[in-house]
Amino acid sequence: MNDFGIYFSLGRHHIDDLAGIDHILFIAALCLRYQFADWKKIVVLVTAFTIGHSITLALSVLNMVHFSTHWIEFLIPVTILITAISNVFVKKFAFKSKFPAIYFFALFFGLIHGLGFSTYLKSLLGKDQNIVGQLFAFNIGLEVGQLLIVAAILLISFILVGIIKINRRDYILFASGGIFAAALQMALERIPW
Repeated sequence: MNDFGIYFSLGRHHIDDLAGIDHILFIAALCLRYQFADWKKIVVLVTAFTIGHSITLALSVLNMVHFSTHWIEFLIPVTILITAISNVFVKKFAFKSKFPAIYFFALFFGLIHGLGFSTYLKSLLGKDQNIVGQLFAFNIGLEVGQLLIVAAILLISFILVGIIKINRRDYILFASGGIFAAALQMALERIPW
């Protein structure tokens, strides 16, 4: 397998083999408020997150920025907590605002998640190699894994809300509560002091 295939696979497997459970929880918290009909909004949301984590992933892997791994590992579940809490305030599902606050959360929190990915990727890369190709392949793999998570969340939402007819707000509150609990446990385990 060539380098692109190897790093693509590593990026995708970081998400889909539960090694990236924090990433899965974050994407789930972001997408809970949406249904398949909101696909354009989901594209903008996921793109904002992708831009954020791509920037810091690249800057960190290329050794242009440096942050404490302990703080980043703590801040990642904090981003999940904030996103899950933001779902509590979703009462209407019209989403008429062109640029709702969740887009900016996704972009900003993506910056933090990218630093977390970089720690993982740096551990895989050698010191004296051209890493741009590997970085690109890893990032594309992450995106494919992320899109699979988005599709799974939308499918679960469709089944529970569209077919079984669970109240949409109750579903969001229940799922956000579970995500909040998992993220709180992660944050408490990762307190850096």
